[in-house]
Amino acid sequence: MRRLNKNYGDPPKFSDLGGGDISRDQQTRFGLNPLKLMGCFVVCLMGLSVLFSISIILKDSSPNSIWAVADARVLDNDMASPRDFDQEDDPMESRVKHKKKLHSAGFEHEDKLLGGLLSSRFDQDSCLSRYESASYRKESPYKPSSFLISKLRRYEALHKRCGPYTESYNKTVTKLRSNGMIEEEASDCKYLIWVSFSGLGNRILTLGSAFLYALLTDRVLLIDRGVDMDDLFCEPFPEVSWLLPLDFPIYDQFKTLNQKSPECFGSIVSNNSSSSSSSSGYVYLHLVHDYDANDKLFFCDQDQSFLQNVPWVIMKSDNYFIPSLFLMPSFEQELLTLFPNQQTVFHFLGRYLFFPTNPIWGLITRYYNSYLSQADEKIGIQVRVFDTRPGPFQYVLDQILSCSLHNNFLPEINQNESSVTPKNQISKAVILTSLSSGYFEKIRDMYWEYPTVTGEVIQVFQPSHEGYQQTGKKMHNRKAWAEMYLLSLTDKLITSSWSTFGYVAQSLGGLNPWILNKPENETTPNPACTKAMSIEPCFHAPPFFDCKTRSGIDTGEVVPHVRHCEDMSWGLKLVNPIGVNVA
Repeated sequence: MRRLNKNYGDPPKFSDLGGGDISRDQQTRFGLNPLKLMGCFVVCLMGLSVLFSISIILKDSSPNSIWAVADARVLDNDMASPRDFDQEDDPMESRVKHKKKLHSAGFEHEDKLLGGLLSSRFDQDSCLSRYESASYRKESPYKPSSFLISKLRRYEALHKRCGPYTESYNKTVTKLRSNGMIEEEASDCKYLIWVSFSGLGNRILTLGSAFLYALLTDRVLLIDRGVDMDDLFCEPFPEVSWLLPLDFPIYDQFKTLNQKSPECFGSIVSNNSSSSSSSSGYVYLHLVHDYDANDKLFFCDQDQSFLQNVPWVIMKSDNYFIPSLFLMPSFEQELLTLFPNQQTVFHFLGRYLFFPTNPIWGLITRYYNSYLSQADEKIGIQVRVFDTRPGPFQYVLDQILSCSLHNNFLPEINQNESSVTPKNQISKAVILTSLSSGYFEKIRDMYWEYPTVTGEVIQVFQPSHEGYQQTGKKMHNRKAWAEMYLLSLTDKLITSSWSTFGYVAQSLGGLNPWILNKPENETTPNPACTKAMSIEPCFHAPPFFDCKTRSGIDTGEVVPHVRHCEDMSWGLKLVNPIGVNVA
């Protein structure tokens, strides 16, 4: 084609016609010499050949199809050499590449602020994912309420006024450091400190819970950075950090705080005494799965009042406790106004708070562009096995396949034919996450060795297989966060019972998953999976307590928007009472 374009577009030169050795005088004198006639004849033949070739191309192919072939060639080259999940190069490369693909496909997301959920007062390059994530996922069918948007803007102003090293912060820290012995003008800022604790999925869910509690009680949320919180997440609030300064007076005491601590909320309210908190200047909330009846009084209005005047509240939790906040009369009406559709609480809180830092965004975008971006449909399968023996296990594999096939996530294979004429050449990319590589390998090989009965092209990918959970390891948590986010970018999702990893993915993505039922006695359950009631996570250890009568009650039967979980019968989750679900 390059040769044709050159001949067609460039005028012929005399040197090309074989007449370079004839003088100008001879050419003038003998204007019709044989060589000149032969050159003209050759030029005419070449011109006719070019015109004929062009007419054939235009007859068989429209201009659009020619460009489509060119684009396909470029994308095929991208897919032929996918980037490795661990490759540490500049995320800006993936950024430019993705924008080019969006432009060539004819669309770009304009709503970078997610319907007003996000503030516009950020430096975009400091956190690429904040403004680029919208172009990697489908637009959410849910919109944040105007009340939630205004509440977030008011909180951001509070955080700017009271955040680390502001005048108000310094005053309250000075008083805490002196155990209240120094008389100073009281600050109007109150704080909630979230202590980094447990696995990454639990940390994300509990941090979301802590933030909502801070919103409801006008407290400033500051977080213990633990091993890697500053490595995993961008700063969510403009201009002032949410990271608790390392010189905070009692930072070193966080690890030792427990139910036996004199500052523990449960023991203080059960003894009807505030002397412990007044002497130390703070109260410790123990909302971990092993909390007792006294700790659970946190969810009673009459006991909450004790916390109103405490400047520093320190919280340790591994629970998504938001459903029980909806059962508290003092919070219920405001929560219903903030979230008219109750199944969207963590969907919005998660999209507001949790954006991957640039190195992790590089992991996500490189993997997405290499493996997932060109598929017609993206399917996520999250596998968490609680069996401590080394896997993979056949009964788990059978369960994954049963759920996938019976609910039309994946097509059946044809073991009697070596190939099947495709009726519809649809491609599906499956991203499977698991600590073991065994399930991925079995499913990948199945679709490699046999054609599908539908003719669909199935590609199966697994970003990592770490073998076992490594809670304190930075790179392990980077990969875990990247995989949660990749799952949230899929079109359909299968998750595992009891897994906070899956809860995070489904809520961020606004995906109503099919949940793999928990196996018993190493047997594949029948049915293999259950459709979730909502996109919300499950509160695994809720209180069953009536605060007014001080007696037991089924808290899953109090209001229509708080129900028992599908995967944990005693757990609580938020649902939309109208019954609207996301497919």
